[in-house]
Amino acid sequence: MIFELIKQRRSVFPAQFNSKPIAKVDLKKILEAANWAPTHKKTEPWRFKVLLGESKEKLGLFLSYKYMDTEAKPKEIKTRKLIENPKKAAAVIAICMQRDPLERLPEWEEIAATAMAVQNMWLCCTELGIGSYWSSPGLIQYMGEFFDFQPGEKCLGFFYMGYYDEKPDAGIRSDIGDKTVWFE
Repeated sequence: MIFELIKQRRSVFPAQFNSKPIAKVDLKKILEAANWAPTHKKTEPWRFKVLLGESKEKLGLFLSYKYMDTEAKPKEIKTRKLIENPKKAAAVIAICMQRDPLERLPEWEEIAATAMAVQNMWLCCTELGIGSYWSSPGLIQYMGEFFDFQPGEKCLGFFYMGYYDEKPDAGIRSDIGDKTVWFE
């Protein structure tokens, strides 16, 4: 069963979301799935900031203003998309990573653990019929101006979530044999 679920996972973009809200109980279930990701030295580096209601709009405004402030030639279409995408989502989860204060392991391992937590969320969303998409815009470097981060915490992207009406396209992957070398 898990193999089929993995194969069904797709990116579903905010433009595809309908207006159906996601129940808080389902959001908590999705976050609980994230919490069971593998973690080296048990650092559990994933941190999530769930934006609902007006906080999504505030995020969109922050991103669009920051884009206009930092881009030499801001594009109107991108500015509009930064404002609209959070509003189209039923929920936006800021994907954050808390660096181990003792730096007992390389940062990439904590980033990888956080990515595994997001994969758990994505698979849970797939099972629940919730569309989702991980966006990592360059603007995430400024999220310390929007959120109160702990020392060593940083944003790795946004997980946009929402219900959708149209079935996503079937996935396509090239043959795993082309990506595998066997040693016996």
